[in-house]
Amino acid sequence: MFTWFFTLDLTTQIITGYAIIVNLIAFFFYGIDKMKSMGKHRRISEKTLWTLALIGGSGGALLAMKFFRHKTKKLSFQATLAGILALQIILTYFILTK
Repeated sequence: MFTWFFTLDLTTQIITGYAIIVNLIAFFFYGIDKMKSMGKHRRISEKTLWTLALIGGSGGALLAMKFFRHKTKKLSFQATLAGILALQIILTYFILTK
């Protein structure tokens, strides 16, 4: 099933594995924060959620926002996340074109 993964070179395997793991972690943290928001529990800070997106979990963050309907009304949060995503797209473009 995952034999294609092992045909990739080691660097690509590491980058792909990292991306999968960090996006799963981001998705998980956004889900936990949503559950905490429905109760009287201490929340996960926005700084932590943005950091997870910044280190590569922006895809998981966006999916979690949609899936859990979390942070969808807070424009300042969305603007910061959009800025992080734009920065990642620009950096990826420059890395791939060099």
